[in-house]
Amino acid sequence: MGLEQTSHGEKVNQALPQSEAVAVRAPRDLPNGWRVYAIGDVHGRLDLLHQVICAIEDDLVRYPCRTHLRVFLGDYIDRGAESREVVDTLIELTRLRPTVCLAGNHELMALKWLTAPQLQGDWLHLGGLETLHSYGVNPVRKAGRGAAPEEVATAFASALGPHAEFLSALPTTFAIGDYFFVHAGVRPHVPLCWQAVEDLVQIREPFLSFDGEFGRMVVHGHTPVAEPDIRPNRINLDTGAYLSSRLTCMVFEKETLRIL
Repeated sequence: MGLEQTSHGEKVNQALPQSEAVAVRAPRDLPNGWRVYAIGDVHGRLDLLHQVICAIEDDLVRYPCRTHLRVFLGDYIDRGAESREVVDTLIELTRLRPTVCLAGNHELMALKWLTAPQLQGDWLHLGGLETLHSYGVNPVRKAGRGAAPEEVATAFASALGPHAEFLSALPTTFAIGDYFFVHAGVRPHVPLCWQAVEDLVQIREPFLSFDGEFGRMVVHGHTPVAEPDIRPNRINLDTGAYLSSRLTCMVFEKETLRIL
């Protein structure tokens, strides 16, 4: 079926139509009968996630297809106020619908912080505090003094419960047809099967400015843009949901693209 899942130029920025409009021609191809809904960085915005889930369900009713799949591009937690609820929703969605949730750098930062909170303090200032609060963990004691990092990490690990297993098991890439889905991007001139996890979840340059071929069309998030950025070798779907209130879902089907 052309499906793969692993664990570790000139701008062509078309004005893409909504689902009820005529789709535009895609730069690459999917296997016959397949439709993929790819969703950008959620960052704790449960309201937007629910809107996208409902929009996909409505789209499937209006435009039935033989085989469909949802691919989330990572960064489900941090910054927004409802990280715990977002993870809850994604876990439930993976049980009910064909869904792939990829790892983002924020998920990996949170997991690293759990093992070495005294060395990974940057996570708290990159949205980690909002995540702690969503899980009911307050790093400030009632007296107004900060709790020891190890104490907070222990409380967070306890509050995560089964979410820890879900976050730890997230794959870093997913490929189908001519498309390669990943959170941040890939390192140019390195085969897709040899990419380092660090690059897959947090690279920006030289990936963003590279106009050559990657072997497949790379679909990614991580770097916020005002609107979906479609180029000959990559597509960026991170429209900065936690600030812009715009969570992008792009629909890939055979040789067409459209946006919900």
